Amino acid sequence: MAATVSSFKVTSLRCLCPVFQSKNWFFLLYLLVALFSCQCFSAADEHDFTDDFFKKEYSLAKPYSGLGFSSFSQWDLMGTAMVTPDHIRLTPDLQSRQGAVWSRVPLILKDWELKVHFKIHGQGKKNLNGDGLAIWLTKDRMNNGAVFGNMNQFTGLGVFLDTYPNAEKSHDRSFPYVSVMLGNGSLLYDHDQDGRPTELGGCSAAVRNSVHDTFLLVRYSTNRLSVMVDVDGKGEWRACADITGLRLPIGYYFGASSATGELSDNHDIISMKLYQLTNEPASEEAEEEEEVTIPRVDNMEQFQVKVEEGGGMSGLQLFFTLLFSILGLGVLGVVALIVYSRWKENKRKRFY
Repeated sequence: MAATVSSFKVTSLRCLCPVFQSKNWFFLLYLLVALFSCQCFSAADEHDFTDDFFKKEYSLAKPYSGLGFSSFSQWDLMGTAMVTPDHIRLTPDLQSRQGAVWSRVPLILKDWELKVHFKIHGQGKKNLNGDGLAIWLTKDRMNNGAVFGNMNQFTGLGVFLDTYPNAEKSHDRSFPYVSVMLGNGSLLYDHDQDGRPTELGGCSAAVRNSVHDTFLLVRYSTNRLSVMVDVDGKGEWRACADITGLRLPIGYYFGASSATGELSDNHDIISMKLYQLTNEPASEEAEEEEEVTIPRVDNMEQFQVKVEEGGGMSGLQLFFTLLFSILGLGVLGVVALIVYSRWKENKRKRFY
């Protein structure tokens, strides 16, 4: 009796739902296998993309396992820099500190993109804090100096996040200010002018004491350098500088440094992640690209920033100076005329 009921149920199911028929079981199994294969293929593609374009040997991220003093480390600490579970603190919120972190691995990629997650914060009020931090790609590494904790007259690329205006006249920009400089070993960064004479481009960005995560992106591809920021919590990159005709040699080192003077701040690096960029192969007719040995920019004159001399006067100042000078001479003339009239009157009275 039980066997008859079971047979009846199976027969009823086959009649009501044709998918349970034997010939459709193979079709359903085939769909499941195909779907599973597609998902595995997509996941593999994503994994391969990450492995191919994210370059761990040039990157610095939690838990900072490649950082230390062992022979297997890929990054070195310098000065007051210290590692915590959440960040690398280059300088604490104390006066007269310098700290840096430098890669040991020379960069051999021609086209790349660097994403920096950082944080600048402290107790000081606006324009009563300093001095900022810098991201480097330079020929030399591990050198103390006056340029945000690194040496002056450097050879390579420097991106500066300057939080304190040193120049007396800073009306052309607001701080914090992000700027780009390319050093050839002889150019000097002018600290008193906030780097204006050698600046290639830049923008103002609220990178200090932000309630949002702050990011900097530096992209170099086909002799073009682009700098972007994301500091307002929108998750969107905002263009900061775009420099064409910029030529960088390979074999330089990434780094980050910071310095404080009479004013101070906490300067933290949370991560520095490097990605390789791929470009379409050049046509066969294109000439072979020359080897770059010294960093340079085509047509450097177009990037020069005009700097007013400290002893000069603006047009408005000159106008008021001339105006008060004329008024002063007029007053002196009136006084002299009054004195002369009284003297002449007194002289006439003596004859009577």
